[in-house]
Amino acid sequence: MQNNTSHLSPDCAQYNPLATNMVLTCLLFLTFPFALALNGVAVWVSLHLQSTSAFIVYVKQLMVADMLKTLTVPLKAASILPGASLELRVFTCRCTDVIFNTSLYIGITLMGLISLDRFFIIVKPCGKVFGQNVLLSRIMSSLVWVVLFGSAVLPEIILTDQSPQNNRQNLCMSLKGPAGLSHHMFVVSFIELLFWFVSIVMVFSYTCIAMKVLQSFRNSGSKNIQGKKKIKLRVFLILLVYFACFVPLHLFRLYFLLHVNSDICIETIIIIAYELAIWVSSTNTCLNPFLYIYLCKEYREKLTCMTNNSSIAVILKYVYTFTKKESE
Repeated sequence: MQNNTSHLSPDCAQYNPLATNMVLTCLLFLTFPFALALNGVAVWVSLHLQSTSAFIVYVKQLMVADMLKTLTVPLKAASILPGASLELRVFTCRCTDVIFNTSLYIGITLMGLISLDRFFIIVKPCGKVFGQNVLLSRIMSSLVWVVLFGSAVLPEIILTDQSPQNNRQNLCMSLKGPAGLSHHMFVVSFIELLFWFVSIVMVFSYTCIAMKVLQSFRNSGSKNIQGKKKIKLRVFLILLVYFACFVPLHLFRLYFLLHVNSDICIETIIIIAYELAIWVSSTNTCLNPFLYIYLCKEYREKLTCMTNNSSIAVILKYVYTFTKKESE
């Protein structure tokens, strides 16, 4: 992107990212304790949950990805503080950001696999063998981890091998040599395509599921209007959480990938919005645990059983009771 500041207002030309970084740091630090608590409970429950179906296998893997992403948040937030050391910023560029982004796309891919699992079981009865095959789901989820970590994390860490020259704003890119820059561009393009492909799969799968269930209501002559509303609400909530958390980030990344030339004021606004979109994508780690309760009967039952046998916060029981009423 080319920046021509000769005709710009002083406000645009003198933009300082300090305020944006401070806001983003505060948001990340505020998100972290909630994400850690919610995902800690989710992982704790999953350890006592048997993998009896492909759906549970994928949900467990999604919990791991969310927890891994959550654990990178404090370092990510600390690295953009005004007084952050060069060493911390370099470590974040080489490791923390790479793990955060890879965990993000592992989670997105697993969400796509979950939607396909539901599709094969509900819409395509002949696909029940595929949808209920625990071994196949373990192989698929393992492949997701191996492929994404193998193609993104290890090469990015290895190829981010240049010595830091100064504490400048574009530090991360300056740490990459020619090979690192080429690989980074390939990874960014690949994950952008992956996101939109998974998005199409999810919209298709959940739309077909909703239509199939509603058609079953009609064929049975059922007048259960409340049941129809809840089916629509489930599909709506799944897609709402997914698109609200991830679409803004990927629209901005698409803008950067296309190298759109624009006024520096517009680019400044887009950069600020992009940074905030990164935080919005991180909030998905707080929302997914509620979806587990809302969508997974086995998870709900195990959670209520474990909370009844221990002194976990009353809020968990309240959340369980509320989501159970909504999902039934």
